[in-house]
Amino acid sequence: MAMTEQNQMRKKMANTIRFLAADMVQKANSGHPGAPMGLADVAVVLSEHLSHNPKNPKWLNRDRLVFSGGHATGLIYSLLHLWGYKVSLDDLKAFRQLGSNTPGHPEYGHTDGIEITTGPLGQGVANAVGFAMAEAYTANQVNSETCELIDHKVYCLCGDGDLEEGISYEACALAGHLGLKDLVLIYDSNEITIEGDTSLAWSENVAKRFEAQNWNVMKVNGHCYDDIDKALTEVRSADRPTIIIANTIIGKGACELEGTHHTHGAPLGEKIIAESKAREGFDPDKTFQIPEDVLLRFRCAVEQGELAEKEWIHRQKEAPLIEQNKALERLLNPDISAIEYPDFSEDKAVATRDSNGKILNAIAKAVPSFLGGSADLAPSNKTELKEMGNFPKGKNLHFGIREHSMAAITNAMALYGTTMPFNATFFVFSDYLKPAARIAALTSIQNFFVWTHDSIGVGEDGPTHEPIEHLSQFRALPNFYVWRPADATENVEAWKTALTMKAPHGFVLSRQKLKTLKPKRDFGEVSRGAYIVKKREGATVTLMASGSELMPCLQAACHLDALGVKANVVSVPCLDLFNEQDNTYRETVIDPATTVLAVEAATATEYYRYADDVLGMESFGASAPADLLFEKFGFTVQNITKRACGLVGAEYRYIELGVCKV
Repeated sequence: MAMTEQNQMRKKMANTIRFLAADMVQKANSGHPGAPMGLADVAVVLSEHLSHNPKNPKWLNRDRLVFSGGHATGLIYSLLHLWGYKVSLDDLKAFRQLGSNTPGHPEYGHTDGIEITTGPLGQGVANAVGFAMAEAYTANQVNSETCELIDHKVYCLCGDGDLEEGISYEACALAGHLGLKDLVLIYDSNEITIEGDTSLAWSENVAKRFEAQNWNVMKVNGHCYDDIDKALTEVRSADRPTIIIANTIIGKGACELEGTHHTHGAPLGEKIIAESKAREGFDPDKTFQIPEDVLLRFRCAVEQGELAEKEWIHRQKEAPLIEQNKALERLLNPDISAIEYPDFSEDKAVATRDSNGKILNAIAKAVPSFLGGSADLAPSNKTELKEMGNFPKGKNLHFGIREHSMAAITNAMALYGTTMPFNATFFVFSDYLKPAARIAALTSIQNFFVWTHDSIGVGEDGPTHEPIEHLSQFRALPNFYVWRPADATENVEAWKTALTMKAPHGFVLSRQKLKTLKPKRDFGEVSRGAYIVKKREGATVTLMASGSELMPCLQAACHLDALGVKANVVSVPCLDLFNEQDNTYRETVIDPATTVLAVEAATATEYYRYADDVLGMESFGASAPADLLFEKFGFTVQNITKRACGLVGAEYRYIELGVCKV
């Protein structure tokens, strides 16, 4: 059957993408031409369905397009340039070079038009679920029966590798359970991996898998424009999430390399590229060719996008939408000054997981965009938002036992524009979500991680549940702020600071009760990461601690005083913030003339930046009541006192002080 004029044009557009991607990889001598060439036909038809505005990439009601296979940047950047985003032809030529606008994997905030940083396979699938969840929540807040202010789609391009990763199972199962009708997953099924055919390690029936997860399943020939167009048209009326399984040929158009794993992650070679271009009527001697008629077709996205946004703005101005617009404005511009934080000054002792629960409820009550949930641990994490309902109409998110996807989902929700999410689990299970936390740090996503059961204080559950190295791990992440408050009031101040920062934060919280410290401190310094809790004239020792270890340090300072050793005590709720302070401030907190002992029930090696000695964990924990574990591993008043004495050459002896006023 002869190809229609429309499809002939589509083929020319797809070949333009193919050869741009091939030229980019060839010039950089690095990259992945196979996926862009295989997906080019899908991308062309998707362009006809996508509602977006290249001149305003932040338009709220745009369709979101997530590239989960982030290695396919030859496709991504070609499309962004052709559509009219701020990605120039010179940017394509500088692909993967130092300081370029077109790095090896897409980076949010770096390249115009990138919705979210993907990278590790599977992240983008969960991110797309997060965007769809944010859209569903927002729609429930602002839409009415007569007018839908939020009614866009979320598209995600993914490959075999994405679907092999466990995070995609987690995220897609949740999406099907929630019935996220505006989510469309386009699966590039080319049956090729780096090592060869996917059958080497994978043989599942993807269609049945997604049917079992309550998805609408479509199958298309990924190189048949009419098939692709029909599927994308049908998903507009879907009542649940849809996966379009597009059977494609990797490296489509790359002569004898077409369909082989050799096209996945290496340049095709100038000879193959030239032959491929000649076969499709392109000049074999020219690189980075964009026929004029092709550019005109793609650049229609600018005019169409501006028109779509103007129509949406006009829709907002209709009189009946006054309340809807007010609701949308409150979501877009949260007023954190309206938060009425709980007062813990009269509480003698409160576990920081408990105080945190009250803080979360105070924030959620005042801020419409604030919502979140736990990986099936809300009763233990204390994260239930009381009387605020369940998603999608309410604020309580139930992720199930899916830590990794939970974090990636909330990363996307944080970038959506109308939601301010938190997620929660036990601190030891933060291992399961580390890749998503790293992406949050890399791209300054204001995602709030609530991690309870913070140390050997977990007690009887034993070493499998007692986080030892985790504080060090997350403190090592650039642009990630780890909070370990020493009491309930410090917890409040930690949140006040975190809410003002465009960065991810981890709140590491105790299971056991922690004494509320008296007298009241100057909390203006909590925002600087560390501050002096107790200062003594003529001090020769400084004790540093966070969380539950601050109280025994204060008590040890009293014992040291009785032994003739003067000790200052420093609380370190956020070591990351303290590291960012100037030397003048740091030296007002840690007197350079003193010997410094840091105390923390973790590996705590990062304290050696300031400390002469660190009392930390040098092994895994054990199964026993928490108080016995703190005694076993040396986090007692007596051992801290003895250790400090040894540092300054003072004689240690046990002194019975009774109640120590701290």
